Amino acid sequence: MRAGGRVRVAMVHGPGRPDHDGVSDYVQHLITALADVDVQVEPVPVRPTEQESGQWLPATRRAADTVRRLHPDLVHVQYAPSAYRFSAVPGLLPVLLPGCIPLITTVHEYGPWAAPRWVPESCWRPLEWVRLWDRGTGRLVPASATVLVSNPEHAAQVWVRTGRRTTEVPIASNVEEHPAAPDARPAVRRRLGLAPDARLLAFFGFVHPVKGLRYVIEALPALRAACPDLHLLVVGGFTSQALPEPQARAYRRDLDSLVRQHHVTKVVTFTGHLPAPEVSEALHAADAAVLPFTSGVTTRSGAVLAALAHGVPTAVTAADDPDPRLRDGDTVAVIPERRDASAVARTVERLLADPDLRLRLAAGGRRLAARYTWQRVATAHRSVYDGVLRADHG
Repeated sequence: MRAGGRVRVAMVHGPGRPDHDGVSDYVQHLITALADVDVQVEPVPVRPTEQESGQWLPATRRAADTVRRLHPDLVHVQYAPSAYRFSAVPGLLPVLLPGCIPLITTVHEYGPWAAPRWVPESCWRPLEWVRLWDRGTGRLVPASATVLVSNPEHAAQVWVRTGRRTTEVPIASNVEEHPAAPDARPAVRRRLGLAPDARLLAFFGFVHPVKGLRYVIEALPALRAACPDLHLLVVGGFTSQALPEPQARAYRRDLDSLVRQHHVTKVVTFTGHLPAPEVSEALHAADAAVLPFTSGVTTRSGAVLAALAHGVPTAVTAADDPDPRLRDGDTVAVIPERRDASAVARTVERLLADPDLRLRLAAGGRRLAARYTWQRVATAHRSVYDGVLRADHG
Protein backbone atom coordinates (compact mmCIF):
# COMPACT_ATOMS: atom_id res chain seq x y z
CA MET A 1 0.00 0.00 0.00
CA ARG A 2 0.96 3.64 -0.30
CA ALA A 3 2.10 5.32 2.93
CA GLY A 4 -0.58 7.75 4.06
CA GLY A 5 -3.57 5.51 3.25
CA ARG A 6 -5.09 2.83 5.43
CA VAL A 7 -2.44 0.56 6.91
CA ARG A 8 -3.15 -3.13 7.53
CA VAL A 9 -1.09 -4.48 10.42
CA ALA A 10 -0.75 -8.04 11.69
CA MET A 11 -0.03 -7.52 15.39
CA VAL A 12 1.69 -10.55 16.88
CA HIS A 13 1.44 -10.78 20.66
CA GLY A 14 1.74 -13.16 23.59
CA PRO A 15 -0.80 -15.62 24.98
CA GLY A 16 -2.02 -13.57 27.96
CA ARG A 17 -5.50 -12.17 28.51
CA PRO A 18 -5.87 -8.40 29.01
CA ASP A 19 -7.28 -8.93 32.52
CA HIS A 20 -4.28 -11.12 33.43
CA ASP A 21 -1.39 -9.44 31.64
CA GLY A 22 -0.18 -5.86 31.38
CA VAL A 23 1.25 -6.21 27.87
CA SER A 24 -1.94 -7.84 26.57
CA ASP A 25 -3.93 -5.00 28.11
CA TYR A 26 -1.59 -2.54 26.37
CA VAL A 27 -2.12 -4.32 23.04
CA GLN A 28 -5.90 -4.14 23.44
CA HIS A 29 -5.75 -0.38 24.14
CA LEU A 30 -3.34 0.16 21.25
CA ILE A 31 -5.52 -1.68 18.73
CA THR A 32 -8.51 0.46 19.71
CA ALA A 33 -6.50 3.69 19.48
CA LEU A 34 -4.95 2.80 16.11
CA ALA A 35 -8.39 2.58 14.50
CA ASP A 36 -8.66 6.36 14.97
CA VAL A 37 -5.56 6.93 12.80
CA ASP A 38 -6.73 4.65 9.96
CA VAL A 39 -4.78 1.56 10.99
CA GLN A 40 -6.60 -1.75 10.70
CA VAL A 41 -5.10 -4.32 13.08
CA GLU A 42 -5.46 -8.09 12.94
CA PRO A 43 -4.38 -9.58 16.30
CA VAL A 44 -2.22 -12.70 15.93
CA PRO A 45 -1.55 -14.47 19.25
CA VAL A 46 1.33 -16.84 19.87
CA ARG A 47 -0.63 -19.20 22.09
CA PRO A 48 -0.02 -22.92 22.66
CA THR A 49 -3.09 -25.16 22.81
CA GLU A 50 -3.90 -27.09 25.98
CA GLN A 51 -2.50 -30.23 24.33
CA GLU A 52 0.78 -28.47 23.50
CA SER A 53 1.34 -27.47 27.13
CA GLY A 54 3.91 -24.72 26.73
CA GLN A 55 5.44 -25.94 23.45
CA TRP A 56 6.22 -22.67 21.73
CA LEU A 57 7.35 -23.93 18.30
CA PRO A 58 3.91 -25.03 17.01
CA ALA A 59 2.34 -21.85 18.40
CA THR A 60 5.00 -19.70 16.72
CA ARG A 61 4.54 -21.53 13.41
CA ARG A 62 0.77 -21.05 13.60
CA ALA A 63 1.24 -17.32 14.13
CA ALA A 64 3.57 -17.11 11.12
CA ASP A 65 1.08 -19.08 8.99
CA THR A 66 -1.69 -16.70 10.04
CA VAL A 67 0.40 -13.71 8.98
CA ARG A 68 0.99 -15.30 5.57
CA ARG A 69 -2.75 -15.76 5.08
CA LEU A 70 -3.49 -12.16 6.09
CA HIS A 71 -1.04 -10.54 3.63
CA PRO A 72 -0.70 -7.40 5.79
CA ASP A 73 1.19 -4.25 4.88
CA LEU A 74 3.48 -4.86 7.84
CA VAL A 75 3.95 -7.07 10.88
CA HIS A 76 4.24 -5.58 14.35
CA VAL A 77 5.45 -7.91 17.11
CA GLN A 78 4.71 -6.97 20.73
CA TYR A 79 7.49 -8.80 22.53
CA ALA A 80 7.74 -9.54 26.24
CA PRO A 81 10.00 -12.55 26.93
CA SER A 82 8.29 -13.38 30.23
CA ALA A 83 5.04 -14.00 28.34
CA TYR A 84 6.76 -16.93 26.63
CA ARG A 85 8.46 -18.16 29.82
CA PHE A 86 11.74 -16.84 28.34
CA SER A 87 11.72 -19.41 25.53
CA ALA A 88 13.97 -18.59 22.57
CA VAL A 89 11.46 -19.99 20.06
CA PRO A 90 9.26 -16.89 19.50
CA GLY A 91 12.47 -15.06 18.63
CA LEU A 92 12.53 -17.18 15.46
CA LEU A 93 9.46 -15.40 14.05
CA PRO A 94 11.47 -13.38 11.48
CA VAL A 95 12.80 -16.64 10.03
CA LEU A 96 9.27 -17.99 9.63
CA LEU A 97 7.58 -14.79 8.41
CA PRO A 98 7.49 -13.71 4.75
CA GLY A 99 10.64 -11.70 4.08
CA CYS A 100 8.78 -9.30 1.79
CA ILE A 101 6.65 -7.88 4.62
CA PRO A 102 8.31 -5.19 6.79
CA LEU A 103 8.73 -6.14 10.45
CA ILE A 104 8.52 -3.87 13.49
CA THR A 105 9.15 -5.04 17.06
CA THR A 106 8.17 -3.36 20.31
CA VAL A 107 10.41 -4.51 23.14
CA HIS A 108 8.43 -4.44 26.39
CA GLU A 109 11.10 -6.14 28.51
CA TYR A 110 14.84 -6.10 28.03
CA GLY A 111 17.11 -7.47 30.72
CA PRO A 112 19.93 -9.80 31.71
CA TRP A 113 18.28 -13.04 30.59
CA ALA A 114 19.60 -14.96 27.59
CA ALA A 115 18.01 -17.52 25.29
CA PRO A 116 19.08 -20.10 24.47
CA ARG A 117 20.77 -20.48 27.84
CA TRP A 118 23.45 -22.90 26.65
CA VAL A 119 25.24 -20.24 24.58
CA PRO A 120 28.49 -19.23 26.38
CA GLU A 121 28.61 -15.64 27.60
CA SER A 122 31.70 -14.96 25.49
CA CYS A 123 29.74 -15.68 22.29
CA TRP A 124 26.95 -13.18 22.81
CA ARG A 125 28.83 -9.97 21.99
CA PRO A 126 29.99 -11.00 18.50
CA LEU A 127 26.58 -12.52 17.69
CA GLU A 128 24.81 -9.32 18.69
CA TRP A 129 27.16 -6.85 17.06
CA VAL A 130 26.91 -8.53 13.67
CA ARG A 131 23.15 -8.75 14.30
CA LEU A 132 22.78 -12.47 13.90
CA TRP A 133 21.04 -13.06 17.23
CA ASP A 134 20.09 -11.00 20.27
CA ARG A 135 20.15 -12.86 23.56
CA GLY A 136 16.91 -11.18 24.69
CA THR A 137 14.80 -11.22 21.51
CA GLY A 138 16.37 -13.75 19.14
CA ARG A 139 16.06 -12.55 15.54
CA LEU A 140 13.43 -9.92 16.34
CA VAL A 141 15.64 -6.91 17.14
CA PRO A 142 18.27 -7.76 14.49
CA ALA A 143 15.71 -8.37 11.71
CA SER A 144 13.25 -5.54 12.39
CA ALA A 145 13.01 -2.48 10.18
CA THR A 146 12.31 -0.46 13.33
CA VAL A 147 12.54 -1.32 17.03
CA LEU A 148 10.21 0.48 19.43
CA VAL A 149 10.73 0.89 23.18
CA SER A 150 8.63 2.65 25.81
CA ASN A 151 11.44 4.24 27.80
CA PRO A 152 15.02 5.56 27.48
CA GLU A 153 16.44 2.80 29.70
CA HIS A 154 15.50 0.10 27.19
CA ALA A 155 16.73 2.29 24.34
CA ALA A 156 20.15 2.53 25.98
CA GLN A 157 20.29 -1.21 26.67
CA VAL A 158 19.40 -2.13 23.09
CA TRP A 159 22.04 0.28 21.78
CA VAL A 160 24.79 -1.05 24.07
CA ARG A 161 23.98 -4.66 23.28
CA THR A 162 23.24 -4.54 19.55
CA GLY A 163 24.27 -1.12 18.25
CA ARG A 164 20.69 -0.51 17.09
CA ARG A 165 18.95 2.81 17.51
CA THR A 166 15.35 2.60 18.64
CA THR A 167 12.25 4.78 18.56
CA GLU A 168 10.73 5.62 21.93
CA VAL A 169 6.94 5.62 22.21
CA PRO A 170 5.87 5.92 25.88
CA ILE A 171 2.86 3.99 27.14
CA ALA A 172 -0.38 5.57 28.34
CA SER A 173 -2.65 5.03 31.32
CA ASN A 174 -4.14 1.55 31.41
CA VAL A 175 -7.42 2.94 32.78
CA GLU A 176 -9.04 5.91 31.12
CA GLU A 177 -11.18 8.23 33.22
CA HIS A 178 -14.80 7.10 33.11
CA PRO A 179 -17.21 10.03 32.61
CA ALA A 180 -19.45 9.04 35.52
CA ALA A 181 -16.61 8.12 37.89
CA PRO A 182 -16.18 11.46 39.72
CA ASP A 183 -19.85 11.39 40.77
CA ALA A 184 -19.52 7.81 42.04
CA ARG A 185 -17.17 8.75 44.91
CA PRO A 186 -19.88 8.85 47.63
CA ALA A 187 -21.41 5.55 46.50
CA VAL A 188 -18.06 3.73 46.44
CA ARG A 189 -17.24 4.95 49.92
CA ARG A 190 -20.69 3.95 51.24
CA ARG A 191 -20.22 0.42 49.86
CA LEU A 192 -16.98 0.23 51.83
CA GLY A 193 -18.78 1.35 54.97
CA LEU A 194 -16.73 4.53 55.26
CA ALA A 195 -17.82 7.69 57.01
CA PRO A 196 -17.93 10.74 54.70
CA ASP A 197 -14.73 12.16 56.22
CA ALA A 198 -12.82 8.84 56.46
CA ARG A 199 -9.54 8.50 54.58
CA LEU A 200 -9.24 5.99 51.74
CA LEU A 201 -5.83 4.81 50.53
CA ALA A 202 -5.74 2.91 47.22
CA PHE A 203 -3.31 0.41 45.74
CA PHE A 204 -3.97 -0.34 42.07
CA GLY A 205 -2.61 -2.93 39.67
CA PHE A 206 -1.93 -6.64 39.39
CA VAL A 207 -1.09 -7.86 42.90
CA HIS A 208 2.38 -9.41 42.70
CA PRO A 209 5.22 -9.62 45.23
CA VAL A 210 7.29 -7.07 43.28
CA LYS A 211 4.53 -4.46 43.75
CA GLY A 212 5.38 -4.17 47.45
CA LEU A 213 1.83 -4.39 48.83
CA ARG A 214 3.03 -6.25 51.91
CA TYR A 215 4.87 -3.11 53.04
CA VAL A 216 1.65 -1.10 52.85
CA ILE A 217 -0.11 -3.67 55.01
CA GLU A 218 2.78 -3.64 57.49
CA ALA A 219 2.58 0.17 57.56
CA LEU A 220 -1.15 0.25 58.36
CA PRO A 221 -0.89 0.07 62.19
CA ALA A 222 1.39 3.11 62.25
CA LEU A 223 -0.76 4.92 59.71
CA ARG A 224 -3.94 4.22 61.65
CA ALA A 225 -2.34 5.49 64.83
CA ALA A 226 -2.05 8.86 63.07
CA CYS A 227 -5.25 8.50 61.04
CA PRO A 228 -7.65 6.14 62.87
CA ASP A 229 -10.32 6.11 60.14
CA LEU A 230 -7.92 5.04 57.35
CA HIS A 231 -9.05 2.22 55.03
CA LEU A 232 -6.91 0.43 52.40
CA LEU A 233 -8.54 -0.50 49.09
CA VAL A 234 -6.56 -2.97 46.96
CA VAL A 235 -7.86 -2.66 43.39
CA GLY A 236 -6.62 -5.48 41.18
CA GLY A 237 -6.50 -9.22 40.70
CA PHE A 238 -3.88 -11.67 41.88
CA THR A 239 -3.81 -14.11 38.95
CA SER A 240 -1.74 -12.81 36.05
CA GLN A 241 0.62 -13.89 33.30
CA ALA A 242 3.48 -13.24 35.73
CA LEU A 243 1.77 -14.98 38.67
CA PRO A 244 -0.21 -18.07 37.54
CA GLU A 245 -3.17 -19.19 39.60
CA PRO A 246 -1.46 -21.62 42.04
CA GLN A 247 1.18 -19.04 42.96
CA ALA A 248 -1.45 -16.28 43.03
CA ARG A 249 -3.57 -18.23 45.52
CA ALA A 250 -0.53 -18.85 47.72
CA TYR A 251 0.39 -15.18 47.64
CA ARG A 252 -3.17 -14.15 48.52
CA ARG A 253 -3.02 -16.50 51.53
CA ASP A 254 0.27 -14.91 52.60
CA LEU A 255 -1.23 -11.41 52.44
CA ASP A 256 -4.40 -12.51 54.25
CA SER A 257 -2.18 -13.90 57.00
CA LEU A 258 -0.23 -10.64 57.12
CA VAL A 259 -3.48 -8.67 57.41
CA ARG A 260 -4.56 -10.83 60.37
CA GLN A 261 -1.12 -10.61 61.96
CA HIS A 262 -1.30 -6.81 61.98
CA HIS A 263 -4.95 -6.76 63.14
CA VAL A 264 -6.19 -4.76 60.16
CA THR A 265 -8.68 -7.25 58.72
CA LYS A 266 -11.61 -4.84 58.99
CA VAL A 267 -9.83 -1.97 57.24
CA VAL A 268 -8.44 -3.77 54.16
CA THR A 269 -10.60 -4.55 51.12
CA PHE A 270 -9.40 -6.65 48.18
CA THR A 271 -11.61 -6.05 45.13
CA GLY A 272 -10.09 -8.57 42.74
CA HIS A 273 -10.07 -7.72 39.05
CA LEU A 274 -12.53 -4.95 38.17
CA PRO A 275 -13.76 -3.59 34.82
CA ALA A 276 -12.10 -0.31 33.85
CA PRO A 277 -15.12 1.90 34.71
CA GLU A 278 -15.19 0.49 38.25
CA VAL A 279 -11.43 1.01 38.61
CA SER A 280 -11.94 4.62 37.57
CA GLU A 281 -14.66 5.00 40.22
CA ALA A 282 -12.41 3.48 42.89
CA LEU A 283 -9.55 5.83 42.03
CA HIS A 284 -11.87 8.84 42.23
CA ALA A 285 -13.05 7.64 45.64
CA ALA A 286 -9.49 7.53 47.04
CA ASP A 287 -7.81 10.33 48.97
CA ALA A 288 -4.36 9.02 48.03
CA ALA A 289 -2.68 6.09 46.29
CA VAL A 290 0.47 4.17 47.15
CA LEU A 291 2.66 2.14 44.77
CA PRO A 292 5.74 0.92 46.68
CA PHE A 293 7.25 -1.29 43.94
CA THR A 294 10.30 -3.19 45.13
CA SER A 295 12.36 -2.05 42.12
CA GLY A 296 10.89 1.46 42.14
CA VAL A 297 8.24 3.16 40.02
CA THR A 298 8.72 4.85 36.65
CA THR A 299 6.37 6.18 33.99
CA ARG A 300 6.65 2.76 32.35
CA SER A 301 3.91 1.78 34.79
CA GLY A 302 0.38 2.05 33.47
CA ALA A 303 -0.85 1.88 37.08
CA VAL A 304 0.98 5.04 38.14
CA LEU A 305 -0.17 6.86 35.00
CA ALA A 306 -3.76 5.81 35.77
CA ALA A 307 -3.55 7.14 39.32
CA LEU A 308 -2.02 10.43 38.16
CA ALA A 309 -4.53 10.81 35.32
CA HIS A 310 -7.34 10.51 37.87
CA GLY A 311 -5.84 13.26 40.00
CA VAL A 312 -5.02 10.93 42.91
CA PRO A 313 -2.06 12.16 45.02
CA THR A 314 0.30 9.21 44.79
CA ALA A 315 3.22 7.95 46.88
CA VAL A 316 5.81 5.89 44.98
CA THR A 317 9.20 4.31 45.54
CA ALA A 318 12.05 5.51 43.33
CA ALA A 319 13.98 3.30 40.92
CA ASP A 320 17.78 2.95 41.08
CA ASP A 321 17.83 5.35 38.15
CA PRO A 322 14.99 7.64 39.28
CA ASP A 323 12.48 8.75 36.68
CA PRO A 324 13.03 12.52 36.37
CA ARG A 325 9.34 13.03 35.65
CA LEU A 326 8.33 11.63 39.05
CA ARG A 327 9.47 14.53 41.23
CA ASP A 328 8.91 14.54 44.97
CA GLY A 329 6.48 17.27 45.98
CA ASP A 330 5.63 18.12 42.37
CA THR A 331 4.10 15.10 40.65
CA VAL A 332 4.39 12.41 43.38
CA ALA A 333 5.44 11.87 46.97
CA VAL A 334 8.61 9.77 46.89
CA ILE A 335 8.99 7.00 49.48
CA PRO A 336 12.71 7.27 50.39
CA GLU A 337 13.38 3.54 50.84
CA ARG A 338 12.19 0.43 49.05
CA ARG A 339 11.00 -2.68 50.91
CA ASP A 340 10.54 -0.54 54.03
CA ALA A 341 7.17 -0.33 55.81
CA SER A 342 8.36 2.52 58.04
CA ALA A 343 9.26 4.60 54.98
CA VAL A 344 5.84 3.87 53.47
CA ALA A 345 4.14 4.92 56.71
CA ARG A 346 6.08 8.19 56.99
CA THR A 347 5.46 9.21 53.39
CA VAL A 348 1.77 8.31 53.30
CA GLU A 349 1.20 9.97 56.69
CA ARG A 350 2.83 13.15 55.36
CA LEU A 351 0.59 12.98 52.30
CA LEU A 352 -2.63 12.45 54.25
CA ALA A 353 -1.79 15.19 56.76
CA ASP A 354 -1.08 17.91 54.20
CA PRO A 355 -4.06 19.01 52.07
CA ASP A 356 -1.96 21.57 50.20
CA LEU A 357 0.51 18.84 49.21
CA ARG A 358 -2.33 16.63 47.99
CA LEU A 359 -3.75 19.44 45.87
CA ARG A 360 -0.32 20.17 44.40
CA LEU A 361 0.36 16.52 43.58
CA ALA A 362 -3.12 16.05 42.10
CA ALA A 363 -2.55 18.96 39.72
CA GLY A 364 1.05 18.02 38.91
CA GLY A 365 0.12 14.39 38.37
CA ARG A 366 -2.66 15.29 35.96
CA ARG A 367 -0.33 17.55 33.98
CA LEU A 368 2.23 14.76 33.72
CA ALA A 369 -0.33 12.11 32.75
CA ALA A 370 -1.72 14.40 30.04
CA ARG A 371 1.52 13.81 28.10
CA TYR A 372 0.75 10.09 28.01
CA THR A 373 -2.47 9.59 26.06
CA TRP A 374 -3.54 6.82 23.71
CA GLN A 375 -4.12 9.41 21.00
CA ARG A 376 -0.43 10.35 21.18
CA VAL A 377 0.61 6.70 21.28
CA ALA A 378 -1.49 5.93 18.18
CA THR A 379 -0.24 8.98 16.28
CA ALA A 380 3.37 8.04 17.03
CA HIS A 381 2.77 4.49 15.80
CA ARG A 382 1.12 5.74 12.61
CA SER A 383 4.17 7.92 11.95
CA VAL A 384 6.47 4.92 12.42
CA TYR A 385 4.34 2.73 10.14
CA ASP A 386 4.32 5.37 7.40
CA GLY A 387 8.09 5.80 7.65
CA VAL A 388 8.74 2.07 7.39
CA LEU A 389 6.38 1.71 4.41
CA ARG A 390 7.96 4.66 2.59
CA ALA A 391 11.41 3.15 3.07
CA ASP A 392 10.17 -0.25 1.94
CA HIS A 393 8.63 1.15 -1.24
CA GLY A 394 11.44 3.62 -1.90
